[in-house]
Amino acid sequence: MKKITIAAVAALGLSLAACDSAAENNAEAAAEATDEAVEDQADAMEDAGAITDTQEDAMKDAGEAQKDAAEDAADEMDGNVPS
Repeated sequence: MKKITIAAVAALGLSLAACDSAAENNAEAAAEATDEAVEDQADAMEDAGAITDTQEDAMKDAGEAQKDAAEDAADEMDGNVPS
């Protein structure tokens, strides 16, 4: 019985910690959309010969870093620690 109670308390704690506010979800969705737009632009530029493959990779890496920073900031909205 004691193990069941401990497991239930642990599960409840994890479920509460996993709840994100609408503002956090919106901020994370915007960050993801921006990153996807950067990736699409980098792909198009490389396909057109405007940039090299290395430059394309650098653009994508920079976009990913910006997305990660925005998601970390969004996590902090609700007091969650970024993972």
